[in-house]
Amino acid sequence: MNVAVIADIVGSRSLPDRAAAQRALEETIARAERDVPLAERPLTATVGDELQGVYPSLDAAMAALLLVRLALPDDLDCRFGIGIGAHRDVPSRVGTLAEGPGWWAAREAIDAIHAAQARTIPGARTWVVADAGAAMDVRIANAYLLARDHLVSAMTARTRRLAYGRMLGATQSELAAAEGITQSAVSQALGAAGVAALVEGYAQLRTDASPTSEV
Repeated sequence: MNVAVIADIVGSRSLPDRAAAQRALEETIARAERDVPLAERPLTATVGDELQGVYPSLDAAMAALLLVRLALPDDLDCRFGIGIGAHRDVPSRVGTLAEGPGWWAAREAIDAIHAAQARTIPGARTWVVADAGAAMDVRIANAYLLARDHLVSAMTARTRRLAYGRMLGATQSELAAAEGITQSAVSQALGAAGVAALVEGYAQLRTDASPTSEV
């Protein structure tokens, strides 16, 4: 069953240049989709600071959103609500309108993660809600996402770039050359940030592979 995703920009009202932030966000999404095409309908701006997209599965959505978070510039972050359930496009004179239980679930999910971030889990960014008709238990996915978001939210911009490169299969030597640092510095940064767990989690979302050995 396809999944709907609603995204919004964290702290959009306080951004010094909202237009530049929107351009950076859309360029980041386009880059991630070029590097690893996973969306049926890539995240696209709708109104205000909100974007909507459709993915073929929960695994694909979670993998794609991890890449987006890692690729975002240092002063920009997003929340993501993932909704599992039926959805449809309603024709309109201004274009198609997204509607259905999947979208309602995605709205509930983003409201839930917004509340969690504001109360007790400031690093939380992603949540999944399944419509009652979807008959899917999402507790394991949400437990994973909370831990994953905690790691990513604590990273520096450089460490996120390194992690993104590892997701795409770049070696530590290649990443060191791109950043102008030593391979040892790359290894230390990846190890301190827990990137090995992120890389392995991403690999499991993308394939049925056994645990990998290289960080």
